[in-house]
Amino acid sequence: MPVRFHLDRLLVERRMSLVELADRTGLSAANLAILKAGDAQALRFSTLEALCRELACQPGDILTWEP
Repeated sequence: MPVRFHLDRLLVERRMSLVELADRTGLSAANLAILKAGDAQALRFSTLEALCRELACQPGDILTWEP
């Protein structure tokens, strides 16, 4: 898939665990693990908003498109 998720990099940069992010966003750790692995087929705007809020980033920091 040409859309890449960079959740793993952001978590390392912020020294945050997946479980901590799940607690802070209210999202399940299982769903976040799917995003982190790059296996997601869709992403809700509410999920993206929660990630950006808790990671203090922009959507372009989480997602990139590579042809």
